[in-house]
Amino acid sequence: MKLELMEDLYIEELKDLYDAEKQLLKALPEMAKAASAEELRQALESHVQQTEGQVNRLEQVFGDLGESGRGRRCKAMAGLIEEAQDFLEEDAEPEIKDAGLITNAQKIEHYEIAGYGSACAHAKLLGLADQVGLLDQTLAEEEETDEKLNLVAERINREAAEGEITSSADGR
Repeated sequence: MKLELMEDLYIEELKDLYDAEKQLLKALPEMAKAASAEELRQALESHVQQTEGQVNRLEQVFGDLGESGRGRRCKAMAGLIEEAQDFLEEDAEPEIKDAGLITNAQKIEHYEIAGYGSACAHAKLLGLADQVGLLDQTLAEEEETDEKLNLVAERINREAAEGEITSSADGR
């Protein structure tokens, strides 16, 4: 498809985000199941429900545009999910596994934040106020999830490194 108009780019961005969210809906339950820390598992499980709402909002945007969300594969999300799945196969202590899960989840969140930030900016430029509201709501949720993961990471990373920090402080 030749992109001639800003609206063409905007629609392609939305299709990319739509596929990314659909891929994430399949991956998040597996990531949650692998978490040993209850608060991490709950954060990942609640993001599944949030992602379902985000997919619904994107479908509403496509409906407003008279477009379909189908037709574009988000290669970036596929790569991020593949990386997370590879990590899940690692033989790691539970605290280390949780720390790595958070790292992978935050990489995904940061990708989504960048995508929704761009889509919001383009919707504003195109004068699509209703769509800006829907996309901005999703952007806020992605930022909230990232912050929640930061808070969980503070405790989990500290626990994961506890033995190593003690050994370093003792001069070992």
